[in-house]
Amino acid sequence: MPLLSRRFAREQLARPFAAEFPKGAAAAAVFAIDRAREHDAAPSARSGLFETCANPNCGSGWLHLWRSRSAPIFEGGWNCSSECTAARLEAALRRELEGRSPGQDSHRHRIPLGLVMLEQGWITAGQLRQALDAQRLAGAGRLGHWLMRQQGVSERLVTRALGLQWSCPVLPLEYMDADAMTVLVPRLFVDAFGALPLRVAAGKLLYLGFEDRLDPVVALSVERMTGLRVECGLVQGTHFRVAHARMLNAAYPAVELIEANSERAMILAMAKAIERERPAQSRLVRVHDCLWLRMLRRSQSGPLPERDSILDLICSVGSQ
Repeated sequence: MPLLSRRFAREQLARPFAAEFPKGAAAAAVFAIDRAREHDAAPSARSGLFETCANPNCGSGWLHLWRSRSAPIFEGGWNCSSECTAARLEAALRRELEGRSPGQDSHRHRIPLGLVMLEQGWITAGQLRQALDAQRLAGAGRLGHWLMRQQGVSERLVTRALGLQWSCPVLPLEYMDADAMTVLVPRLFVDAFGALPLRVAAGKLLYLGFEDRLDPVVALSVERMTGLRVECGLVQGTHFRVAHARMLNAAYPAVELIEANSERAMILAMAKAIERERPAQSRLVRVHDCLWLRMLRRSQSGPLPERDSILDLICSVGSQ
């Protein structure tokens, strides 16, 4: 009887649509309604007991009735077992390492800084020649440093020229809140790559500052991890160093550094951490020769996650 009752109810719902189908095609109308219901229900498929495992090769997710369907979540999907967590991490690792080339960002042809400043009329040909000679004799130091030290060129002009060289803005520090920004980028990356998160505008746009050159790899990784659109720019050197030191001394979320001698060991270590923490959200991205796994113990609604809900795992892949 229940099955017949459901069929009767569906046919009743189909009656208003019968005119849209050829005579005798009531079954087609019922089918259309069922498909519409499935389409409407798709976004809320993650609900209660009927959540399905996000591992496409999992054939036993329905057997784990005892396991909570709310966690662990990795990149938007629930994992029914530690084996499925490891399988999805392996797929994500392959995605991040695909086409990796350590030197791919080191050969970008840009107009030399001296020519940029010469073209703008900020230095003379004689000043440029003397600064280049000093740089050559010393065997060290950037041209901007020698222009400021030997030729008396202002740091502001050198930073503006760097901005023209990199086709990016020079960013101010007036609205920077170091303590609030630590939830966006791990301290290790702030220190190693000189990435300085400055502020979030309108809850959607993150301004990321660098001292004398941009790092598009870091910017893209932060954008993918946070979901914020990242706008990169340069910060005047002396101002950058003060803000950078303040940022390094601020309080950061918890972080674990993973040592693994193989990709398999790395996957198992990360899977173990996800199974232990059972995050409400988690994601994996590569930052140069590091893999960054961020786990959020609680679901977040705003652009800045709660510091105590974050656990970052970082592993070097340089020797893998």
